[in-house]
Amino acid sequence: MTTRRNFLKTATMASAGLAVGGLKMNASAYRQIVGAGDKVNLACVGIGNRGGEIIAEFAKTGLANIVALCDIDMGAKHTQKVLSQFPDVPRFKDFREMFDKMGSKIDAVSAGIPDFAHFPVVIRSIKEGKHIYVEKPMSRTFLEGELMIEAAKKYPKVATQMGNQGHSEANYFQFKAWKEAGIIKDVTAVTAHMNSSRRWHGWDSRIDRYPAPETMPASIDWDTWNMASWYHEYNEKYHYGNWRCWYDLGMGALGDWGAHILDTVHQFLELGLPYEVNPLMLKEHNDYFYPMSSTLLFRFAARKNMPALDVTWYDGLDNIPQVPEGYGTSDVDPNIPTVAGGKLQPLKLNPGKEIYSKELTFKGGSHGSPLSIIPEAKAKEMASKLPEVPKSPSNHYANFLLACQGKEKTRSPFEIAGPLSQVFNLGVIAQRMNTKLEFDPVAKRITNNPFANAMLTGAPPRSGWEDYYKI
Repeated sequence: MTTRRNFLKTATMASAGLAVGGLKMNASAYRQIVGAGDKVNLACVGIGNRGGEIIAEFAKTGLANIVALCDIDMGAKHTQKVLSQFPDVPRFKDFREMFDKMGSKIDAVSAGIPDFAHFPVVIRSIKEGKHIYVEKPMSRTFLEGELMIEAAKKYPKVATQMGNQGHSEANYFQFKAWKEAGIIKDVTAVTAHMNSSRRWHGWDSRIDRYPAPETMPASIDWDTWNMASWYHEYNEKYHYGNWRCWYDLGMGALGDWGAHILDTVHQFLELGLPYEVNPLMLKEHNDYFYPMSSTLLFRFAARKNMPALDVTWYDGLDNIPQVPEGYGTSDVDPNIPTVAGGKLQPLKLNPGKEIYSKELTFKGGSHGSPLSIIPEAKAKEMASKLPEVPKSPSNHYANFLLACQGKEKTRSPFEIAGPLSQVFNLGVIAQRMNTKLEFDPVAKRITNNPFANAMLTGAPPRSGWEDYYKI
């Protein structure tokens, strides 16, 4: 029987931090690393809704040959649409069967699946020597993120990319250029916000148990849907994107949008991991799904020649932060892509961020939205001092496929995306426990709360999934 005690001993954290060891790779794995010809043979795990949009984006590049389609529900309308576009491509309900039967024909894998399901697909892909593109957030637990990072380090010829697609657009190249030119420097505070409606808004926060089982559509392989997580009986409030609402399945508004808003701040200001996470406000907190509104404070220590920095995150319809004087208007962000069939419409403040340095203040949106200096008078004064910003040579999907071919390096590899996702993992623990966390970024331990520290690991995997976590 797998218990928390022996799982921790064999697969996860040592008392001084996280212990990660060697994964096994197939003998022929490296021969699979670069696809034959001009196209990458891509297997797609998760083909409905967001997964279908990912497939369409990869197809647009002209660099991918779709060789396998995998989804736990091949009978749903959203998967049938994709299947009709690739009628002759082999299809599977279980990604493990896909690898067993088609491994030699696959160069790379895309994973457009729920947050809790990312880890097994990623680890199997790396073990098989397959390049892996996984949607954000990279991991649902801190430990899973740590294991993904270490696996990518061990096999550097396997290209990894997290799907925060704005990381290949204007804001990425602008932030990098402005940081290198000294325009962005001495940043001490960042405000980030996403105040649009979420799926759980309107749910009863007096909840005292998980939803009762419902009759499951016959086309669904629900056991595989549960992956390594403890088994949830079927209910529509888990499926069709609703998994994002639950602490033990998704990452809430922070995990969903943080990677589109804070990615460049985190990378180019070299934030790493915070030393403190404090839930300043949680509206209608409960033990099961995310609060209706959250304000979270992340505190980062001084780094190199950069001062200590606080990031304050706001979500919820009634939790809109104040903006600085001279902010200007908050227009609909053209850089937010179509998601699940429609554009996001902001209420009072566009999803985005404000960056406060000792000399300048910047505002920015989400995804690839470029920054601007505020107020307008200051922007005009600085215009002649701003460096030229290079254009992106490839979007996020083409960047990944070109990296598979050895022609580019991915812009959101696990070494960059992993620590960013771990920041969100810590934020979710603070939300769930409704308490301040003191964190040691070197030992990678929560030092003021043993129960919260155990949550870095999460629950042991279900029987049959232990090997994915072994070191």
